[in-house]
Amino acid sequence: MFLSVILYLRFLNYAEQLLKIEHFKPAYISGIEEQKGEIDALVDNSASPTFDNTILMLELSGTLLDKVGRVFNALRNANTNDEIQNIAAEITPLLTKHRDDINLNEKLFQRVKSVYENIDKLSLTPEQRKLTEEIYKRFVRGGANLKGAPKERFRKLNEELSMLSLKFDDNVLKETNGFKMIIDKKDDLAGLPQSSIDAASEAAKKAGMEGKWVFTVHKPSMIPFLQYAQNRALREKVFKAYINRGDNNNEFDNKEIVARIAVMRVERANILGFKTHADFVLERNMAKTPQAVYDFMKKIWDPALKAAKNETVEMQKIIDAEGGKFKLEPWDWWYYAEKVRKAKYDLDENELRPYFLLENVRNGAFEVASKLYGIRFIERNDIPKYVDEAKVFEVNRSDGSHIGIFYTDYFPRPGKRAGAWMGSLRIQHRLGDSMITPIIYNVGNFSRPTGDKPSLLSFEEVETLFHELGHALHGLLSNVTYESLAGTNVPRDFVELPSQIMEHWASEPEVLKLYARHYKTGEPIPQELINKIQKSSKFNQGFATVEYLSAAFLDMDWHTLASTAPITTSVFEKESLSKIGLIPEIVVRYRSPYFAHIFSGGYSAGYYSYLWAEVLDTDAFEAFKEKGIFDQATAQAFLKNILERGGTDDPMKLYIQFRGRKPAIEALLKNRGLMDEN
Repeated sequence: MFLSVILYLRFLNYAEQLLKIEHFKPAYISGIEEQKGEIDALVDNSASPTFDNTILMLELSGTLLDKVGRVFNALRNANTNDEIQNIAAEITPLLTKHRDDINLNEKLFQRVKSVYENIDKLSLTPEQRKLTEEIYKRFVRGGANLKGAPKERFRKLNEELSMLSLKFDDNVLKETNGFKMIIDKKDDLAGLPQSSIDAASEAAKKAGMEGKWVFTVHKPSMIPFLQYAQNRALREKVFKAYINRGDNNNEFDNKEIVARIAVMRVERANILGFKTHADFVLERNMAKTPQAVYDFMKKIWDPALKAAKNETVEMQKIIDAEGGKFKLEPWDWWYYAEKVRKAKYDLDENELRPYFLLENVRNGAFEVASKLYGIRFIERNDIPKYVDEAKVFEVNRSDGSHIGIFYTDYFPRPGKRAGAWMGSLRIQHRLGDSMITPIIYNVGNFSRPTGDKPSLLSFEEVETLFHELGHALHGLLSNVTYESLAGTNVPRDFVELPSQIMEHWASEPEVLKLYARHYKTGEPIPQELINKIQKSSKFNQGFATVEYLSAAFLDMDWHTLASTAPITTSVFEKESLSKIGLIPEIVVRYRSPYFAHIFSGGYSAGYYSYLWAEVLDTDAFEAFKEKGIFDQATAQAFLKNILERGGTDDPMKLYIQFRGRKPAIEALLKNRGLMDEN
């Protein structure tokens, strides 16, 4: 079994150039042609449609195409270059046409429909039944019932939307990489921690500017600058560079692309019989309707906005006390929030970083997974990597049996998009009696090592690392038959449960003592600092919740549009945020021109799902707290009902099987300190 994994990975050995960039386009074309042949054979089968000769054959088709696509997309997101971007531009319309050719194949759909309509007469397992239902829905939502002109228009919309999303993503990457704030006066570094200064110095050296300092809008560079730099004008400069990405009226401007995507999604939804794109998306999510999402968000928005307004008052008092003659602005928030944290909790984030050596944090997250699920992560230096700084681990059960392969790639570089994510080079499934094991990766943009100082994380980065490992566990511990139902192939507002619940362990005192050790002395984090982390856990939650929720409202507003009339992006965004009363001291987490989650990712009409899932994860973690954070019965229940099951059943049913009841929103409000105690 493990030998087959090694051979698979050697086939993908981009780093050693066994696989070259120029191989991708012909590989894609071969994959398309191979699946076309498989579909033709399926359609031409004269036997009556059955699960085995129709649903299963469709599920098993396109193996080569899937393999090529997963590798290419992993590289395009994490280690791209102009050649890869050009191939993406060439291949995207071919892939869109190929997917539509399958979804709009009338003879193929009739076979699928026949199996679906006779589902109650067939002796199917629950998983076979679920796969049949999902494939039928996929065809209907993919336009299978369309005829004539609407069918052709649907094709055109899909092709243009795919290209617009690709262009949007490319523009954001170029805008992000294009900004450099060059500092040549040491006085302008006042207030910054030495680690931030060293990183800026190293960035300047790499850019051929020895003796200067370079800051960017990559978060490991930008956030410390906003938190600590005393030069207010420079804080404003870097902040505005970040929030104006894609909105600079240049060749990388995304405003027209955003407006075009939004109205085309309305038209496509209408063709399929839905009022809005949000109605189309949410039909398959836990929330079900746009109104349910708005109602949910409103319950949290009101207390969050109240808390954020109180936070602005606290910071303005500090500004006034220091003799500042200005009103708090968005580029001041991080700076004065740090002062509030220091004043209220005697906690400076720079006190924490020395205890959060990246390797120790990663190993601590591994140890949590081991204690919960009895698995082991073993570093392998003999397995190919797509970039040298990535790490590779074999994941085994406690008895030594193989589970999967796990890659980590944690540092920013020009060829990597912003943020953090999990992906799959291969998804767990079964072929007959054989278990096909997963190959999963986590990608991040964490603080790099600088000079003789290793990578020391902020606590937010610590939580992100735990979060992404939670997604990885969802993929690694999947135990289903069909790839389409495996791992993270679940509704969008359920997929964040396994990731977000992992964040809770990161700050538990028992867990902090496992991994938080001073990078120089090896001494464990002192109890005094743990106490401060615990006491400050609800710090700045008004800001964090409002910043996030305003983006979720903006997403829903874009995707509840019911008209295809032309839109001015900047006007629409302003009206959306004004409508909910967003205060001027806070800028929405993602402005429309760089809101990649919804315009080039998979979260359109779904950005709310992080908070929806937080209701689940906070309630679920209470189950662990009640019996012990490593209680084996609770861990096994979570493993068997959530992590192993993928999308094989209704998510609320799976949750109730784990918890014994539906989740309660009060757990989230309490966790964020937003519940009115009176």
